[in-house]
Amino acid sequence: MLGRLKSSFAPAPHIEPLPEDQVKKKYPRLRWAILESTFLGYATFYLVRNNLSPVSADMEHALGYSHDQVGNILALTAIAYGLGKFLMGSLSDRANPRVFMATGLLMTAVCNFAFGSVADYSLHLILWTLNGFIQGMGWPPCGRSIGHWYSVRERGSIFAVWNVAHNVGGGIAGVLAAWAAGNWDWRYAFYVPGVLAVIGAVYLFWRLRDTPQSVGLPPVEQYKDDYLLYEGERKDHEQELSTRALFVDNILKNKTLWLVALANFFVYVVRYSMLDWGPMYLREVKDASLGSGGLAVLVLEFGGIPSTLLMGWLSDRMGGRRGMVSLLCMIPIIAAFAGIMINPAGRLWLDMTLLAVVGFFVYPPVMLLGVSALDLTSKKAVGTAAGFVGLFGYLGRSAQAKGFGWMADSIGASQGKEAAWNAVLWAILAAAGMSIILLAFTWKIKPRA
Repeated sequence: MLGRLKSSFAPAPHIEPLPEDQVKKKYPRLRWAILESTFLGYATFYLVRNNLSPVSADMEHALGYSHDQVGNILALTAIAYGLGKFLMGSLSDRANPRVFMATGLLMTAVCNFAFGSVADYSLHLILWTLNGFIQGMGWPPCGRSIGHWYSVRERGSIFAVWNVAHNVGGGIAGVLAAWAAGNWDWRYAFYVPGVLAVIGAVYLFWRLRDTPQSVGLPPVEQYKDDYLLYEGERKDHEQELSTRALFVDNILKNKTLWLVALANFFVYVVRYSMLDWGPMYLREVKDASLGSGGLAVLVLEFGGIPSTLLMGWLSDRMGGRRGMVSLLCMIPIIAAFAGIMINPAGRLWLDMTLLAVVGFFVYPPVMLLGVSALDLTSKKAVGTAAGFVGLFGYLGRSAQAKGFGWMADSIGASQGKEAAWNAVLWAILAAAGMSIILLAFTWKIKPRA
C-alpha cells in the first residue's frame, strides 16, 4: 500500500522534447496555467484555514469556550501547520504538485466538514490541529511549480503576483465565514468553505502540471536563456538532491537561511496578531459587529495586494535584496499599531484604515522572506527551504496565539478588557522591533548564483 501511495505522488516522468515550434506555443500557455492554478488553489486553502477567527466569539458564546481555549486551538494549529509545511515541503520536492496539492485541499475540506459537525472541545482541538498539518500541503507544491516554470530573474515579480493569493483567499475567508455564520450559525463557516475546497481540489487536478520536462518542454533556464545567473556562473538546475544534500547542505548548514527564518518568526507574530485576534479585539474594545470583524480581516488582507506587487518588483530591480526591502516595510507597521492602540472606540473607520496600513506593509516581508528561502537554496530544495522558514513563521503564530489568548483572559480578569488588549498591542510592537533588528543583518544579502 505504501508503495502504491508513493507512486501516486511520484513526480511525472520526463517525456521526449517537443519540436521548437510547439515549444514556443505551449510554454507561455502552460506558464500561465501554472501561475493561475496555483494562485486559485492556494487562495482556496485559505478559505478552509482562516475561517475560525471570524466566528471564534460566536463559538465561545455557543459552546462556552474561553479566550484561552480558542488560543490553544490557534496555537496548536500554528505549530502543526509549521511542522506540516516543513515535512510536506520535503515530500513535495519529490512529488507531483498536481496530485499533491489537490489531495491536500480535499483532505482539509474533510477536516472542515468534521469540525463543523461536532461540539466537543477536545475534538475541535484535534481536528483543527490536523487541519493545520494538512494545510502544509498547500505552499510547497506552489513553490516547486513556480521554481520550475519561472527563472531566478523573474522570481521576485512573479512571486509578488502569486503571493496576492494569500490576500485574496485570506480576505474572502473572513467575509465568507462571517456571512455564513450570520445567515445560519457558526457551523456553516466551515461547511461552506469546505464545499468550495472540494471544487478547488478537482480544479487543481485538472489544470496543474508538474515540471516543463514532464510535458516535453525544456528547463525554464534554457527557455529564458537564463543559465548565466546573477554572478555569471553556469549551474545545473536539474540535478536531483540526496537526502543529505537536501536537509544538511541546503538547510541546516545554511547560516543565512537560519537568519531569515528567525526574522520570519517575528514577522508572523505581527502578521497573525490581527488575523487571529483582530475581529475579537474590535468587537470587545471598539464595539464592532460580527460583520465588521469579518470586514477587518478583508481590509487587512487586501491592504497587502498593491504593496506585494510593488515590493516584489522593486526587490528584483535591486538585485534581489529581499531583506532590505522587508526591513523598510516593517517600520511603518509600528506607527500603525500605535495608532490602533490610542484610537478610542467609536472611530472604527480609523481602525480599519490603520489595519489596511498594517496589511500594506506586512505582506511584502511575508512574501519576500519566503522568496529568500528559494534564493538561498537549489530549486530542487524549494519546498524544504520554504517549509523551514515557514516553520519558524508558524512557531511565531503559535506563540502569539497562545500568548495573546492567555493575556486577554489573565489581564482582562484583573484589569479589564481594554488593559488586556493594550498589553497585547505592546507585545506586537515589540515583535515588530525584533524583526527590524534581525532583518538589519540581511540588508546586503542577494540571491546566490
